[in-house]
Amino acid sequence: MVTIPSVSLAQLTDLARVEYTYFPQDDSENSFKRFRAFANVPVQINDDAYIVTGLEYRNVNVSLGDPLPFATTDNERFQNFVLTVGFTDKLESGWRYAIQGEARLASNFQSSIVSDDYVFGGSFYFIKDRTGKKMETPPEKPWRLVLGLNYSTTAGRPFPLPFINYYREFAPKWSFGLGVPKSNIKFEFVKDMKLQGFVTLDGFFANIQENVPIQGTNLVGENISMTTLLSGIGYEWEFMDHLVFYIYGGHTIINDIRLRDSKGNDVYTINDQNNFYGRTGIKLKV
Repeated sequence: MVTIPSVSLAQLTDLARVEYTYFPQDDSENSFKRFRAFANVPVQINDDAYIVTGLEYRNVNVSLGDPLPFATTDNERFQNFVLTVGFTDKLESGWRYAIQGEARLASNFQSSIVSDDYVFGGSFYFIKDRTGKKMETPPEKPWRLVLGLNYSTTAGRPFPLPFINYYREFAPKWSFGLGVPKSNIKFEFVKDMKLQGFVTLDGFFANIQENVPIQGTNLVGENISMTTLLSGIGYEWEFMDHLVFYIYGGHTIINDIRLRDSKGNDVYTINDQNNFYGRTGIKLKV
C-alpha cells in the first residue's frame, strides 16, 4: 500500500479545507465518494517556533453495485478521524524543521471501537522557504524546498516513505511544484485565478471490524485500501483574502481498490479500472 502523508505540501500552507471527491467506476456499478474536512491551529511560542494542532475528518462511501464474492452490508461506508500535533522552529542556517505525530481512527465502525481501528504515524520535515524574497534587490525568483519522511502503521513496512517537493516561480504568473506525492504547473491567467496541470497520489485505508470471508477461498478481508495515481487539470479562485475555491478533474493512471488481510496481502481487488474523477472544495491558506 502507498500511504499518503497526512501533512502534504498543501497542508503545510493550508489552515483549513472542506472538499468533496467523486470517482465513478468505468464499466462498473461501483463508485467512490469522499467528504473531507480539516483544520490546523498554530500557536506561536516565540518568533519562529509554533505548535500546530490539527483535526481531520473523512467520510468515504464505496458504493458496491457489482456482484462480489463477499458481503457488502456494512462494508460500504468508512470514517476516518485524525488528530495531529506538530512542532516547527527555524534553525540558524535559515532552514525550518517540523516534526509531527498522528493518531487516527479508520474503520467502518460496525460496533464499538476496536484495537485494529487505531493507526499511528509520524513525519519529519526540513523546509527552506524563499517565497517571500521577491521584493529583494536584485529580485530573486521565489522558491521553496521541502524534504521529509513519513511513517504509518498502515503500510506494513518497517521503513518510512520519502516526501519531497520543490516549488518555484519561474516566470511572471507561472510556477511549478515537482516532487512526491504531487507535481504540478500553475498559470495565473487573471488576477487571483489560476489554472494548473498536475499528477498526484491519493488513497485511503480503513479497518473492517467484522472480517469478511471471500467466497470460494480461504482468504479473509480484514481492511480496505485504495491507491490512485491521478492526472488532471484544476481551477483555483482566491475570491477573498486567503480563501480559495477550487475544482479539479482528470483521469486516473493507477486505480486500485482492494481488500487486504492483517499482513497487508491483497485478498481481493474490487476495482482496478482507470476512470475519470472530480474534486472540489474551499480552503483557507496562509
